[in-house]
Amino acid sequence: MTRFTVNNQAIEYRLDPATPLLWALRDASNLTGTKYGCGTGHCGACTVDIDGRAVRSCRVPIGSIEGRYVTTIEGLSHERNHPLQLAFIAEAVPQCGFCIPGMIMAASVLLKKNADPSEEQIRAGITNLCRCGVYPRVVEAIQRAGRATRGEEVISAGARPGIDPADAARVVPALVAPKLSDR
Repeated sequence: MTRFTVNNQAIEYRLDPATPLLWALRDASNLTGTKYGCGTGHCGACTVDIDGRAVRSCRVPIGSIEGRYVTTIEGLSHERNHPLQLAFIAEAVPQCGFCIPGMIMAASVLLKKNADPSEEQIRAGITNLCRCGVYPRVVEAIQRAGRATRGEEVISAGARPGIDPADAARVVPALVAPKLSDR
């Protein structure tokens, strides 16, 4: 049995200590925001925060993190209103979206260490791969999230998770569905 904290909740995994953290999170804890990309630690889709470090969870056996603190994309903000999440949406970063949780987790660690990173620091710190090629927008989003973190900018939030579509349309007018007569 391996014990550590995931998203501020103490967890005891009854898995082989050699089990990669990625699979403990996805299969045992149903935290599927952490993605499987390459399995070799190169792509970054599985990035999580372990004690303030951006770590590729596919390469970390759970037995090696006994007593540590792990934060996944689900634990970053239950309401999905973390400045990075809002900035990624505001800057239209996601395309297919597969790499986004890992990028946001890597960026959250970067911003904890440096709330005003330069473009060069962002490019050096975010080594995650994206097949859609959103890198310029990622840089803009991270810088924008940094400004929000420093209190220099407010990023408006969209509709909250689990909201009824009709209520979402009141919160975000662009989400109003066309009337049947308009089709």
